[in-house]
Amino acid sequence: MNDMSAVARADTAAPSGGLVRLSEASPGDSGVIVDVRAESHPANHGVDVHELQRRLLEFGFVEGARLTVLHEGAIRHDPIAVRLDDMRVALRRRDAEDVWIQLDQSPE
Repeated sequence: MNDMSAVARADTAAPSGGLVRLSEASPGDSGVIVDVRAESHPANHGVDVHELQRRLLEFGFVEGARLTVLHEGAIRHDPIAVRLDDMRVALRRRDAEDVWIQLDQSPE
């Protein structure tokens, strides 16, 4: 079975300086977290949405934190690795859907 969501994501790049879900960001993208709300597909996470939100906040995914997408896995681009302030964190793309970031403007 093919994962068509990965193909669609690769064809539609996030706009520079736009507000996107962390799961839609590509390696090399940088930005600032503007919101963390665990609400997407609660049955897919394996934990309650409140527990997921608590875990993300404990890892440091808080409003105002700077992050850079470092790497994504070879299979279905999952998991993704991010530099979050001074830490490196890996998380599943489905969990990254709940983190909203404001991408930095790219120099032109």
